[in-house]
Amino acid sequence: MVLSVLLNIIFPPPPSLFVSAMSLISFVSLANAGFSEIKGKHLNYSKFWNSNTTPQKQIKLSSKSGMLLLYTPAFLAAAASFWVFPHEGIRSTLLQGAVTIHFFKRVFEVLFVHKYSGAMLLDSALPISLSYFLSSATMVYAQHLTQGLPEPRIDLLYPGVALFLVGIVGNFYHHYLLSNLRGKGEKEYKIPKGGLFEFVICPHYLFEIIGFVGVSFISQTLYPISFTVGTTFYLMGRSYATRRWYLSKFEDFPKDVKAIFPFVF
Repeated sequence: MVLSVLLNIIFPPPPSLFVSAMSLISFVSLANAGFSEIKGKHLNYSKFWNSNTTPQKQIKLSSKSGMLLLYTPAFLAAAASFWVFPHEGIRSTLLQGAVTIHFFKRVFEVLFVHKYSGAMLLDSALPISLSYFLSSATMVYAQHLTQGLPEPRIDLLYPGVALFLVGIVGNFYHHYLLSNLRGKGEKEYKIPKGGLFEFVICPHYLFEIIGFVGVSFISQTLYPISFTVGTTFYLMGRSYATRRWYLSKFEDFPKDVKAIFPFVF
């Protein structure tokens, strides 16, 4: 039953060992990273940049440099895809555009929106950067392999565009609210207010998930779906750890504020 429904909404899996392997690897590695966050083993960036490590023995980057390292290769890969795979139809063009806009927004935020208080370890930055780069390139390549295949019976292209836009705008708005928490020169953390921060501590993660669901709907191929499900598990784990961190640091943190899904989790 599930397989029958799935075959109605996605393109037939391409005969590509690389894409099939990446679909499995992305899901397993991201889901495992999410469970690791819950267990207290964090990826070393943001407020957890020096968790579970001996920073004096690691190469430390400024947060801004580290974040640029995370997102720039993926943005360049997505942007270059317009030259590598030009004019392959509206679905492919929208997919390429969505991935490019997603990572361009991240680079833009690093340069002009975010305010930083910590650092990032190179040992964490490199695998995350590689993961984003491969994910960006694989999404585009998986779409390229659908050329000549029949369209899925259920067309989710334009609902996907709508969800992507909701995700990208909601994510940016809540990043903007976070940046406004600190005045010039301030580095301490504060309890976020405004928007969906009244209900969850990581609404920017919620909108990131919505955006990737949109990308999956635009693409309707196996790899973005696997990446989105894995990313959902990871961001659930990261948001759970973030909420636990706020509870430990702020006695007045509101207990009814959830991690990522309002009223639920």
